[in-house]
Amino acid sequence: MTDPDARASFPDGPPDQLRPGGDRRTAARRVLSVLDAFDQDHLELTLSAIGRRAGLTLSTTHRLVGELREWGALERLPDGRYTIGLRVLELGTLEPQVLHLQEVAPPFLADLQAAVDANVHLSVRDHHDVVYVESLQRRRGAHVLSRLGGRWPLHATATGMVLLAFAPPEVRDEVLSLPLKRYTDRTITDPGVLRQMLAEVRHRGFAVLHDSITTGASAVGVPVRGPRDREVAALSVTVPRDGPLGVPHVLPALVASARALSRELGAPSALRAGRTGLGPRTGVA
Repeated sequence: MTDPDARASFPDGPPDQLRPGGDRRTAARRVLSVLDAFDQDHLELTLSAIGRRAGLTLSTTHRLVGELREWGALERLPDGRYTIGLRVLELGTLEPQVLHLQEVAPPFLADLQAAVDANVHLSVRDHHDVVYVESLQRRRGAHVLSRLGGRWPLHATATGMVLLAFAPPEVRDEVLSLPLKRYTDRTITDPGVLRQMLAEVRHRGFAVLHDSITTGASAVGVPVRGPRDREVAALSVTVPRDGPLGVPHVLPALVASARALSRELGAPSALRAGRTGLGPRTGVA
């Protein structure tokens, strides 16, 4: 099948790296630029769109995409567009922290979903983004765009806000200095407001967002801790905004599940909480 944009040219002229002598990237960087062309807003791309976003000629793009497809990093859809292949997701799960989480977390997430009958997500931070490493969704749950392996900006999700709140101060400063994307009218993008919200998350121990990425959904997230009480992930529940179970109803089960998972990961505070019955504050202001 012919790529529908195969004959397309660069309307604004070729980028610098396409001009004579301009592209000094190594072969590895060219391959990575092809993969980097895909993101949450560009899950499926034509061959020429990949070339434009990667700053490559069409012939180079065709060759690299063919090699990546043969290896399994890209998949070709029936309409001729390309998407990230399962091989990339498989490699991502081999990261030691993610691998360990995926080994121990499923029973805790399954118990949590059974208790709240809602969508459940486990996320980790990757630079300025949050990545879902586990995602359990109910057919009648809140309509959300999250998926296993999905990536979103930290400021736009409940788990992202948790991970950003407990990230090193320099990471928070970096994120808040970036242009923050708005997905709905209720996506918080004001750096000053976000900084205050992050301070509240650190104080209260959980983050709550309403209609941040999709309307009609409320999400609450809490940290998951590991050795030395370092925040290694975040656990969240997403419920319909006007459904019978609101944030106050699901928060206790969410906190208990995160504490149990943290205990399994060896977090000292969770081990102490298990012996004393004490845990983080769970009141919703």
